[in-house]
Amino acid sequence: MSVRDQNLENVGAVFATFEIHQTGDVDDLKDEDIGKAVAISDDYEVSFGSDGDVLLGKLADLTLTDADQGKRVATVQVGGVATLPATATVPGLGGRVVVDGDGSVKQAPALAGNDPAGGNVARGTVIAVHGSTEVTLILN
Repeated sequence: MSVRDQNLENVGAVFATFEIHQTGDVDDLKDEDIGKAVAISDDYEVSFGSDGDVLLGKLADLTLTDADQGKRVATVQVGGVATLPATATVPGLGGRVVVDGDGSVKQAPALAGNDPAGGNVARGTVIAVHGSTEVTLILN
């Protein structure tokens, strides 16, 4: 008898709604971005952030359609277990992550003397690595 596959995606999921950051009156996030990593970009606003920013969570849904610029809101998974796209350097098991500014996560930098007030920018704990394209982590 084999061990059954684990699917922890819905364990402890916590969702929050945010506005979508705009660049030149155009929403930074589109329908094709659902499932990607996002960061806080302004008060109550989300986007892909910049390379090395703190991960907020996984973009779970967007209201309305891409044609409704400035009227949409984003639902973001901010807690629980989530699988996110990963890019180099892909974090290892037990590692922590930051965003890459393009919808993926990557290994967080080592603790250093230049960490921001309030602590290191790293977030999450990687519990599975799926090759070089995805990681599953606990959003803690």
